[in-house]
Amino acid sequence: IQLRNLELVLGLPIIDRTMLILDIFAQRAQSREGKLQVELAQLKYRLPRLLGMGKVLSRQGASGVGMRGPGEKKLEIDRRRIRRRVFELEQELAEIEKQRGLRRAKRAANPIPVVALVGYTNAGKSTLLNLLSGADALAEDKLFATLDPIVRKITLPNGSECLLSDTVGFINKLPHDLVNAFRSTLDEVNDADLVLHVVDSSSDYYEAQMRVVEDVLTSLGAIDTPRIDVFNKIDKPEAKPKNGGIAISAASGEGIDALLHAIEEALAKTQVKLDVVVPYDKHGAMQMIRQNATILAESHEEDGTHLTLLLNESETWRIKKAITGQGAEATEATDD
Repeated sequence: IQLRNLELVLGLPIIDRTMLILDIFAQRAQSREGKLQVELAQLKYRLPRLLGMGKVLSRQGASGVGMRGPGEKKLEIDRRRIRRRVFELEQELAEIEKQRGLRRAKRAANPIPVVALVGYTNAGKSTLLNLLSGADALAEDKLFATLDPIVRKITLPNGSECLLSDTVGFINKLPHDLVNAFRSTLDEVNDADLVLHVVDSSSDYYEAQMRVVEDVLTSLGAIDTPRIDVFNKIDKPEAKPKNGGIAISAASGEGIDALLHAIEEALAKTQVKLDVVVPYDKHGAMQMIRQNATILAESHEEDGTHLTLLLNESETWRIKKAITGQGAEATEATDD
């Protein structure tokens, strides 16, 4: 009602904080899924507020600041239309999530470790993704530049590989409907073996921003996932010294070697080394190994190919069975 009264007095559209955030998200969304998620969040936020907004939707929808529509319709017609559209969006997003689930299952069958980038909006996650992977993901100095999840493969110093996933930036008091709408996207964090919490060390409010991210991770059930705090933007004069974590500049590359070794060390705790001898006639076993493990050492001897592998512990039995049929000739390597 307050917004409606202000609109009447000023003769201007009035929007609240949530409307503004939703508008920014609408402008940033690039993929079909991202656009559907934002539209769903907009409609769910708008539905109980139709009476107080003083503006109603046209049959064509609305797009600009404050989500204005060019025409006025009766309130009940608008409500029915919004409910119908919400149902359609939820159905379409459910189908997209089903496809995402299939992709996750495929990744699980080919278990390369997943590292998720999280952080407050504009902390520099996309710049870090580009630096580590050589990718060209959108990296701009503005809020919510990345809405759609981006996954890239990177190679660590020891030769092992992992998947690096960039996610939407967080913000204090992120609208509830928006969190729910992007839950399927944020669930990528739940599938991660390691979380990199990217922090803007030049911000005066970095501690509060870190708490916001931790609260979101808690709501996602990912607070216990192994995590490395990455204090970015240390090249800026206003950057503050931090205790713990890894200090880097994604812009200049400073500290990146230390970060890569930290990722390598953290992932090593979730993986094991395995020494195997693969007979030359076991072509299927070699194919499985190349798909599911990192080969650290390889030599060809009279009795077959000798390999030292790095892989998830859960995959060792499959490798052993593929080689011997019983898993009797593969042993876990030990680091002396």
